[in-house]
Amino acid sequence: MVSGLLVLVAMSAQAQESEVVAGKSGVTIVPRVTLTETLTNNVALSNINPRSEQVTEISPGIRLQIDGARIKTYLDYAVTEVVYAKNTAPSNSLQALNAFGSVQAIENQLVIDFKGTISQQTISAFGSQSLDNTSVNANRTEVSTYRISPYFKGQLAGIADYEARYSRSITSSDAEAASTSTTNDRSIKVTSSNSYKGLGWTADLTRQSVSYSEGRATESDTINFGPLYNVNPQIQVYAKVGREANNFTGETKQSYNTSTLGVKWVPSTLTTFNLERSHRSFGDAYNLSLEHRTARTVWKFTDNKDVSSTSGQTATSSKGSMYDLLFSQFASTEPDPAARARLVDDYLLTNGISATANADNSFQTAAISLQRRQELSFALLGVRDAITFVASRSESSRLDTVSTAVDDLAAGQVRQQSLSLQFAHRLTPDYALGLLFSWQKNSGNASLSDTNLRSTNVIVGGKLGKKSTVLLGARRTVADGDSAPYSESAVIGQINVQF
Repeated sequence: MVSGLLVLVAMSAQAQESEVVAGKSGVTIVPRVTLTETLTNNVALSNINPRSEQVTEISPGIRLQIDGARIKTYLDYAVTEVVYAKNTAPSNSLQALNAFGSVQAIENQLVIDFKGTISQQTISAFGSQSLDNTSVNANRTEVSTYRISPYFKGQLAGIADYEARYSRSITSSDAEAASTSTTNDRSIKVTSSNSYKGLGWTADLTRQSVSYSEGRATESDTINFGPLYNVNPQIQVYAKVGREANNFTGETKQSYNTSTLGVKWVPSTLTTFNLERSHRSFGDAYNLSLEHRTARTVWKFTDNKDVSSTSGQTATSSKGSMYDLLFSQFASTEPDPAARARLVDDYLLTNGISATANADNSFQTAAISLQRRQELSFALLGVRDAITFVASRSESSRLDTVSTAVDDLAAGQVRQQSLSLQFAHRLTPDYALGLLFSWQKNSGNASLSDTNLRSTNVIVGGKLGKKSTVLLGARRTVADGDSAPYSESAVIGQINVQF
């Protein structure tokens, strides 16, 4: 799948060559290589027989950005070779990918969206926990997710706008016991083009099928219809009634009545508020989001409860909530998503801020589940100082009561909490000091299934020439609870060179 995504991006680049020559768009390619040395006193994360180790990471990578009239693409890919000087573990290769984009196959009508991520994630919420890829930890695996979503949009007789979309996503893991999930979504949405005194209507029809390599397949069909009312240009309220049929709790599909109420409020380009509450087959589902930005701050709060179908219960994106927070903050500076992603990457690198501080709050599942997640985040970007804060909590339980697949949710509910606080101070125009504290806790129904992980990091880094950066840091990590407790201290040195 990685090669398939790279081929798609390469084809996009070739399609853009004529436009690049004409000056209508640009293709940016930035190769790089990163060398990281880590000295740790407990590479195997054991409190019985700690072993020191020197770990070398060599990471060639590339960043590709295509900014065309009909093609928008961002891709950041790296392969890391991890070598243990004392042969504590065999050398291994790790991949990291963050790619997304869209292609207008037919201008303003047929669009193809695509996205791909590769990251290291936890297999079980109750196994050994770690945030570092150099540790020898059998409870970590490489997880990849790829999604392609073509959609067709247009108008029906000038009275309604429609969008017909098909999406296919695959999430897989290198762990033998983990389940690969494949999700196919088909949807048609129709909304009135004109309104009478602010009153309009909307209708949608969806079908979703999900299959697991270690579990069973499920399907769900929904149909909804209802009015929407534009109170003013900033506020819209809507209601829908419909029908849902699924086999979440049985071998055959059962049908249920559904209803939805929602409100959207956009008082300015800097503030958005969305609230939607639905009654579905499993009970109430809801989605609340609030975001407010100023010139130097961004505030975000989300609270949602809904079905989760991916085999990796990822709480954040592959790069974490820190990355997402800054991605929102830079929206006013750079509205184009691909260019903004590059801007965020460069800002994190030169300011000693970790993007992935809390990106590992995840575990692998093998059946349809129900998840409620709340997250509060804040960022303050000053002239010389930056403060970022992310706090989250979630509750996950198995919704598919028929499946006999084995995962963490087979034993009952899993509760997760996490906190990440970072402070970055610019010492000179080229160098910055970063301090990071992170904490996460996982707990389950069983009394012997709690894990706690606390980590403190100090980083000094900055530019070493026009195209090079250097970093020196130290960390202290303590894991306690009922499973695999340990403590670890490490010193890290890193140099990154772009070409």
